[in-house]
Amino acid sequence: MSENGAGQNQHILLAARPSGAIKATDFEIVDAPMPTPGAGEILIKADFLAVEPAMRGWMEDRASYVPPVRIGEVMRGQGTGTVEASNHPDFPVGTAVTGMLGWRRYIATDGKSVSLRKLPEGVSPAVALNVLGLTGLTAYFGMLDLGKPETGNTVLVSGAAGATGSVAGQLARIAGARVVGIAGGSEKCAWLVDELGFEAAIDYKREDTAQRVADLCPQGVDIYYDNVGGDILDIALDNLALHARVVLCGGISRYNATGPLAGPANYFNLVYKRARMEGFILIDYAPRFAAATKVLVEHLNTGALRHRETILEGFDQLPKALMHLFSGLNIGKQLVDITR
Repeated sequence: MSENGAGQNQHILLAARPSGAIKATDFEIVDAPMPTPGAGEILIKADFLAVEPAMRGWMEDRASYVPPVRIGEVMRGQGTGTVEASNHPDFPVGTAVTGMLGWRRYIATDGKSVSLRKLPEGVSPAVALNVLGLTGLTAYFGMLDLGKPETGNTVLVSGAAGATGSVAGQLARIAGARVVGIAGGSEKCAWLVDELGFEAAIDYKREDTAQRVADLCPQGVDIYYDNVGGDILDIALDNLALHARVVLCGGISRYNATGPLAGPANYFNLVYKRARMEGFILIDYAPRFAAATKVLVEHLNTGALRHRETILEGFDQLPKALMHLFSGLNIGKQLVDITR
């Protein structure tokens, strides 16, 4: 295997199903033949690849909203790239694109199988994979369709300094809500308040989270956007306002668990508060992606919506980048630049 894969194709395959925390040995980097585009296909050279918490679930052999990645198969993932050869009239050479390219340097595709889209003019790969990517769209539909924030609402967001939580909280702020974020570490909390416009942030690593939620949300939480699950979900359920909405987006606290999973202890507060708790899957909103992207671009252009990326360099850094998500080392979107 070559050191850096420059000028050739490489794949990262799923080598083992993780037990507990993801390990580097769960993946294998292999050299691969350079693909040749057939009729109606294009050759894409990837430049940035994204990692998502959902990948942990894709690595497990269990029923889900998408089939699991098979052992020996290229790891599934979203990326951006440039068309280097084309037999497709809609994607001429030089077109910047984004889609489910997988963890590989080059891919030949008809575009349909990887949900390929052109990057909007002037949009960088980082923005395309962050605010306009899977996590940004997840934040958009979860917060606006399920949460339905209004002026005067109190919104609590866990995992607030991650790619999804940071966008979800800002969309609530733009809608006129008062937003409190929960994140790990003073740097993340300062970013939420000083740059993203959250009213307050709770450092769950150093503060009494239950007490801080009660102090900062004295009238209760109208919308809780959950990216974490576990104890923090219980705290949020204990502080619901009347007719609250709980949006179940992610559960990063449970992804590496190996034993039985406990359910929320305070779930019956949903009854007392006449509240609603609902989960969702992004792919159900696919027909509305273009309309949502247009709104997100408008917010970016006005400066109302800000973003941040944590970027590692090198194709071989992809497993490490994924592990970063579960150790809290990223702020905003975790990306890998594979142009070098």
